[in-house]
Amino acid sequence: MKINIDLIIERLSEEFKKNKVPIVDLIEAQTKDPFRVLVATILSARTRDENTAKAVYKLFDRVDTYKDFYDLSIPEIEELIYGVGFYHQKAKYLKKLPEVLDEKFNGEIPKTIDELITLPGVGRKTANLVLVIAFNIPAICVDVHVNRIMNRIGYVTTKNPFETEMALRKKLPKKHWLVVNSIFVSFGQHLCFPRNPKCEICPIADLCNKLIK
Repeated sequence: MKINIDLIIERLSEEFKKNKVPIVDLIEAQTKDPFRVLVATILSARTRDENTAKAVYKLFDRVDTYKDFYDLSIPEIEELIYGVGFYHQKAKYLKKLPEVLDEKFNGEIPKTIDELITLPGVGRKTANLVLVIAFNIPAICVDVHVNRIMNRIGYVTTKNPFETEMALRKKLPKKHWLVVNSIFVSFGQHLCFPRNPKCEICPIADLCNKLIK
């Protein structure tokens, strides 16, 4: 069965409009600030959106620019971001961030994956998402939702997020790169669950390899 990815993304884009947007998209819409998008993305890793949102807004009450982290201790940062996953480690990343930005990038958030992954706490997933959300640069951010759903619908056959990213870079039309993460994350959070997905009300059930094969 050939997967009609254009139609799938068209339908999921309509479904996306019905749901709350992911927190990183919301930060971008509110501020257009690459620094805040970067910080929100770091905090969002392995954390539910509602917990990320609480931590992000509490943190940004104290932090306006990256230089403000110079004035905060690690325990102070931990207190501000308490509730996100791995907050002890993320506090260390944020404390280290201004030093790296000043030493390597003249205080600017870099705009390439290779540069972004040199920042503390930034892996490929975070780097790709920052490119898309903060800079509107086409990139493919593959998290657990994108990895699971792309394999479930049969568009790729891969074993992990890195393989999925590489496969999508070769296969997915570039016109979809900017939106694929947001709409698939939303779809994975609201309908296409790891267990017991709501296939009976799924907008792409007739296009999904899981149901048709």
